[in-house]
Amino acid sequence: MGSIGSMFSKNTEKLGSFIGSNCHFKGDIKTQGTLRVDGTVEGNIEANWLILGETAHLKGDTVSRGIIVGGRVDGNLNAREIIEIKAKGQVTGEITTSKLSIAEGAMFNGRSSMFREESNVVELQAKEKVS
Repeated sequence: MGSIGSMFSKNTEKLGSFIGSNCHFKGDIKTQGTLRVDGTVEGNIEANWLILGETAHLKGDTVSRGIIVGGRVDGNLNAREIIEIKAKGQVTGEITTSKLSIAEGAMFNGRSSMFREESNVVELQAKEKVS
């Protein structure tokens, strides 16, 4: 996966599905594991992890644990953990995530909503059990 997947290397499962740079896919995709897209997808994607290479173009919405955008997205991104837009990445649409990283040179046109992870609840419960 090269450097574009380095941020997820500790968290992601093995690459489960791949759409090559010469591939044009029309329709919705729902898959477990990690999906890497280097081609064009017209449709919605649901995957555990999504990596969009520099040649990727997604026209649709995505729901995932984490998303790396190296190419172009025209649609809404929703990630429970993190969204990273690389230097050549372009996103037009809404972003919803708990962590957002936008590299210098990246383009983001739209709206972002960020939420806190619910780790504080676990910490409070642990403290109550100790006392």
